[in-house]
Amino acid sequence: MSTGMPREDAKIAFDRERRRRVLARLASRLRFEANDVSAMLPFDEVVAALGATSRVDLGEQVIPLDSIVGTVDRRRGEFDRDFRPSPGTRGRWERIAEARKRGEAMPPIDVFRIGDLHFVRDGHHRVSVARALKEKDINARVTEVRTKLGAGRELQMADLPLKRHERVFHERVPLPPEQRRRIELSDEWRYAQLATLVEGWGYRVSLERERVIPRQELAQLWFTEEYEPVVDALREAGLGGGGTETERYLRIAMLRFLLLQTHDWTQEIADRLAGEVASPSSASEADTMTHQIIKELRD
Repeated sequence: MSTGMPREDAKIAFDRERRRRVLARLASRLRFEANDVSAMLPFDEVVAALGATSRVDLGEQVIPLDSIVGTVDRRRGEFDRDFRPSPGTRGRWERIAEARKRGEAMPPIDVFRIGDLHFVRDGHHRVSVARALKEKDINARVTEVRTKLGAGRELQMADLPLKRHERVFHERVPLPPEQRRRIELSDEWRYAQLATLVEGWGYRVSLERERVIPRQELAQLWFTEEYEPVVDALREAGLGGGGTETERYLRIAMLRFLLLQTHDWTQEIADRLAGEVASPSSASEADTMTHQIIKELRD
């Protein structure tokens, strides 16, 4: 509701947004969420995780306010992810809100775009005021930063280490887009372990074929000659435990090598692994990594 006095309305709006920020933080704690769930995403750290390839000036555009979730500078504490303000922003925030209440036009903000996300270079207070006024869009000068991995609006700080390892995996194992979308893991170390397994597999294939196989060709060979057949066999046999198909493949591939010292996949090997999962030997029980993999396979 408006009092008809722009200055008073600006003060009321600021106090309302401050209360909303405090209540949102309290609700997050009561849900036992991580501290960074409501924090702004830092541009530099997101770029480092996703891997920048180029920048393109897209000029002035209208962008959705709810796509702005990060900042280029280090003053993330001034606003939360929904751009609700902190106490120290009151003076400038209220001046901009008052000007908006008087009908004054605002210059476009400056943002970087990564995937579906936008990161503010200049205009944090204007974004905050616009969101407080329930606006949906804002004028912005947009620079698109193209990255090796994409970014959706659900991206959070806690996702960045996993994204970084995912990017490095695809640098080591450069699959085409339709195949790389099938590689899904939930832990950072698993991407590193999978890349090591693929490179080991590739080394043996290069020796067998008596030529050095380029990395991109090798990735394709691994996917079609090793990954897909094993994934299909695991699906038919009902082996591999829970999670994604990549997690099931990684468990069985690691267990196969740890127990049998082979990377081949035959019916005999499948039967031996299935028997080991059902009744682990004393040797596998003694090996911590083997025991953990078998436990995951049985859960």
